Amino acid sequence: MLPSPRKIFLVHSKLQKLDINEFKKNFFKNKLNVYIMIYYVILALISCQLYYVSMMAPVNPKTEVVDVYVLIKKGDTVEDIAKKLKSSGLIQSVNFMKIYSKLKNYDKKIQAGKYKFNNGMDLKQILNDLKKGNTVNETMRFTIPEGFTLEEIAERLSKKGLVNKSDFLEAAKAGKFDYDFLKTLEKQTSLEGYLFPDTYEVFLNSSEKDIIKKMLDRFDYIFKDTFIKRANELGLTVHEVVILASIVEKEAKLPDERPIIASVFLNRLNKGMKLQSCATVQYALGERKEVLLIKDLEIDSPYNTYKYNGLPPGPISNPGLDSIKAVLYPAKTDYLFFSARGDGSHYSGRTYSEHLHNINKNR
Repeated sequence: MLPSPRKIFLVHSKLQKLDINEFKKNFFKNKLNVYIMIYYVILALISCQLYYVSMMAPVNPKTEVVDVYVLIKKGDTVEDIAKKLKSSGLIQSVNFMKIYSKLKNYDKKIQAGKYKFNNGMDLKQILNDLKKGNTVNETMRFTIPEGFTLEEIAERLSKKGLVNKSDFLEAAKAGKFDYDFLKTLEKQTSLEGYLFPDTYEVFLNSSEKDIIKKMLDRFDYIFKDTFIKRANELGLTVHEVVILASIVEKEAKLPDERPIIASVFLNRLNKGMKLQSCATVQYALGERKEVLLIKDLEIDSPYNTYKYNGLPPGPISNPGLDSIKAVLYPAKTDYLFFSARGDGSHYSGRTYSEHLHNINKNR
């Protein structure tokens, strides 16, 4: 039997009343949750803001201002720099500086050099100084010995914190510098041979190119017009003189022997003989060995002067003035050979049999 319309109406009314009450209950409950959520969001934002302000603020704003010197080296990462600043008491957090530097694009604009900061500076002031290169104009001296290779120069300057080694080697290409003595070289030719060995003084924030230019300026000053004229008289280009001088630099141990050894190589070139320089083979091998093995002399490299006639394609070191002069003004000899005595000096010989006799003297 179906319920009467009145009963249906009463039941429906009760259900409606229950739905409204449930709705009100859930509404107020959800509203409370929203308020709680907004509260925590605001609290989190305030906390983040307070953290940001504290991380950006000077480390010791209320104490007496103290100057701090920090040396930023070539190749230092943002983390390296942040650790230096943190250990010097200049920033609050290494990680915060790394993140802030990345977000604000400071990370790739920091310049090397010696900086003067103080503990009253905030992080933004410090980073702006690092970006602008507001360094203390202090200098550093370094010495490049005669006969150092380009690789050895880069390594020494890198250890002193003056250059990034890979950047220095990349910058040391002929095409990046405007000098008359480099104009005949291909753009990608290494500057091996032209970074003149000497003692230099440079600013701590000097770029790799600045330092290379200083060394090229010295070569330009040393290789005078009289040297160019003399090279022409010998039928040599400046590059050929530098190549020969670089070989003499590596072969000669005693200054007095340089002109004699230079004469041996020039005599061999004039006769169409192979130079047969151990120093060029060592350069091809990439290491300096006291004794070369037969297999070493077979290395297939244009720098192997036991295998290929004429001069190698480029210098094997950076020669000093004495070696350059030795090539331009060699001793007048008819020697075609030289061999080591074992004490740094050499025997010289005119014939191969005389050369073998000299070698046997040391056995």
